[in-house]
Amino acid sequence: MLRRIIRRAIRHGYKLGARAAFFHRMVADLVAEMGEAYPELKAGERRIVDVLRQEEERFFATIENGMAIVEAELAAMETAGNKVFDGDTAFKLHDTYGFPLDLTADICRERGVTVDAAAFDAAMARQKEQARAAGKFRMAANLEYEGPQTTFHGYERLEEKGSILALYKDGAAVNELLEGEMGVVVLDNTPFYAESGGQVGDRGELRGSAGIFAVEDTQKIQAAVFGHHGVVKTGRLSVGQGVNARVDAAARAATARNHSVTHLMHKALREVLGAHVQQKGSQVDPDKTRFDFAHSAALSAEEIREVEEIVNAEILANAATDARVMALEDAQKSGALMLFGEKYGDEVRVLTIGSSKELCGGTHVARTGDIGLFKIVMEGGVAAGVRRVEAVTGANALRYTQEQERRVQGMSALLKVQPDEVAERVAGILDNVRALEKELARLKSKLAASQGDDLAGQAVEVKGVKVLAATLEGADVPTLRETMDKLKDKLKSAAIVLASVADGRVSLIAGVTADQTGRLKAGELVNFVAQQVGGKGGGRPDMAQAGGTDPGALPAALQGVAGWVDGRL
Repeated sequence: MLRRIIRRAIRHGYKLGARAAFFHRMVADLVAEMGEAYPELKAGERRIVDVLRQEEERFFATIENGMAIVEAELAAMETAGNKVFDGDTAFKLHDTYGFPLDLTADICRERGVTVDAAAFDAAMARQKEQARAAGKFRMAANLEYEGPQTTFHGYERLEEKGSILALYKDGAAVNELLEGEMGVVVLDNTPFYAESGGQVGDRGELRGSAGIFAVEDTQKIQAAVFGHHGVVKTGRLSVGQGVNARVDAAARAATARNHSVTHLMHKALREVLGAHVQQKGSQVDPDKTRFDFAHSAALSAEEIREVEEIVNAEILANAATDARVMALEDAQKSGALMLFGEKYGDEVRVLTIGSSKELCGGTHVARTGDIGLFKIVMEGGVAAGVRRVEAVTGANALRYTQEQERRVQGMSALLKVQPDEVAERVAGILDNVRALEKELARLKSKLAASQGDDLAGQAVEVKGVKVLAATLEGADVPTLRETMDKLKDKLKSAAIVLASVADGRVSLIAGVTADQTGRLKAGELVNFVAQQVGGKGGGRPDMAQAGGTDPGALPAALQGVAGWVDGRL
């Protein structure tokens, strides 16, 4: 909603002629006027300015394209006498250019036009349906089930006896599953955690007297009905049959480490970056934790290091984890962190781990020391104002650090220095490379000058215009341009095409001196040659560039340049 308000304001500024960020400059005046009544404005002034500026810069990068689409559609409507703006176009503006529907509607209202909201809604529904179809929640959300609920025992133990309440194959209820068949099993009692709160579902096996079922994932069919997804490895399973349900202990333990550290990381991020940091999504599995959070800038190396130090200090403290079910009101009074927009029941599970206290229904380590080691391996942006970090723990963190060490040792061996001298040696090599590049550029410039002198003599005169079409062996595009400039200065009134071939590709540059651009266009000339060598290009009337994929056709194409110029003149 805030982004929509901001973009509406920017659009009005755009109408008044603003072509660069301006909205954030009003914050200082707002703070001066309202800061006493709202101390948060004073405290957060710098961040507010930064976020507004980023939003403006992001929107200004696309507003011209979006406005061009709106104006083109409105112009076509006026010609046709149409008073309803196309809903699919409105959705394209929303989806591709960040124009919310109400912004498009504002523009249309000013022209006495309405937007086809029904078509917009239909396009939005199609996109959501496609997203759902591509999602992970395969069968579980669509299975029809009526019967007893599943009792979850996974907090206390990883093995439990249960009875099969229902079986599903290809989304339909069946009485039995045979060897090799994939399906979903519903149990009355289970130790398997069903995917929820960002934590993936458990895997393991269900072992009965007549068969073994490999559980590959666990999903909720209903809030308190768990579906065990997998395949019958041997024998068969039947409704009413008793089974021994056993969770993959190693996978659960690795997942618990990653889930527990997510809470510690969330707390550390708030300490380092500020209280505005709030969870926007997470995924916890045996391999890693992936955590999305509200923040407007990339984390610096120093901030990442600080977060790692805080979390690993909590791990070393080896504090016991405490999970308690309590009334929502009591949880609020206890100071437990709650996520804005989440729906909570009357009773909630409050997890205290280290200095973190949050509402969480996931599975966790008994003590912080069980996490072992914490390391952030990735940080990046996923949406406007949302950052993502990925981190590893335990054995995965050890493997990651060992792999990093192996790479550094490999570089040190290659560079013949100690590992702590690698950065200094690489910096020296880069300095040498830059010096060599400058020397290479100087030599290429010298070569271009000498080639320009040699090539000028190859030009032929066509109706008073010097025409030159030639290949420069080993020249890159900057060298072609520099040579072109020198030839235009030397030949005075000319049309020139220069070419080079490298790695099976043709590079072309065409130039026309200023006195001839009224009769000859460099873009048309370069396209004449490019089309013969499997390419295309374009540019200004006096200079144009193109590429091609057929070097074999280049000699004949260059030979035709004089005839092309003659035809134009």
